[in-house]
Amino acid sequence: MSTPVRGRGAGRSAGRDPDRVRSVRGRSVRDRSARVPGRRRPARRRSTTRRTAIRRRWVVALVFLGLLGLGYAVIYTPLLGVGTVEVVGVKDLTQDEVRAAAAIESGTPMARLDTDGVRTRIAALPRVASVTVTRSMPGTVRLAVVERTPVGVLKAADGAHLVDGTGKDFATVPQPPPGLPELQLPKAAPGDPVTRAVVGVLAAVPDKVRPEVLAVTAKSAADVRLALSAGREVRWGSTDKSPRKAEVLQALLTVDGKVFDVTSPELPTVS
Repeated sequence: MSTPVRGRGAGRSAGRDPDRVRSVRGRSVRDRSARVPGRRRPARRRSTTRRTAIRRRWVVALVFLGLLGLGYAVIYTPLLGVGTVEVVGVKDLTQDEVRAAAAIESGTPMARLDTDGVRTRIAALPRVASVTVTRSMPGTVRLAVVERTPVGVLKAADGAHLVDGTGKDFATVPQPPPGLPELQLPKAAPGDPVTRAVVGVLAAVPDKVRPEVLAVTAKSAADVRLALSAGREVRWGSTDKSPRKAEVLQALLTVDGKVFDVTSPELPTVS
């Protein structure tokens, strides 16, 4: 009896399970189809992230350039330059005098305006006590001036010298303004002790009494005297205890007399 001989190929084929082969192949195909998209997605994400980062860099660069250009326009060009100079608070001075002293050129960039320099130039005007310089966009500069207020008059050959509360002789006028007492002093200066004593006493005089003060004399800083209406005299002395002296004087003036001495407010006298 002869035995059939199987070929090698036939033996391998005969030993395989067709269903298993299909299953293995099917799984192999499915695995490949599942893995391929998974490999592509990270690549796509990286590409998208890279493009987003590039766009952001461009946006930042454009914003920076825009701000740089705006800053240049504000600081170095007349785009936001001075167009109006507004002056307020003047009484005896004119607005044109203040503007001339300020010396602000039209078109000066607002950001580069030297406000300290403007303030210094205006403060150099004798009548100016203080000045405030403010910028108001887009192109207005406001100058708020406070003029000196005279508290007394120093008569001289060239006219009436106005003296303020600091003792500064700041203006000369032909005739003394009404209501101001005469300061019978050889000179008036902020650094002079006698001048400081006189203006200090005038500042302490009660409001009801001040209109009656016609003149002020002082042989020294410790001997200030007030000449009142109706020939009366107040011996004030120094500026020490001035608030108390003012209270006592107001009470003493209700008594008839010619000389009211408050040099020592604890022991006032009327004669």
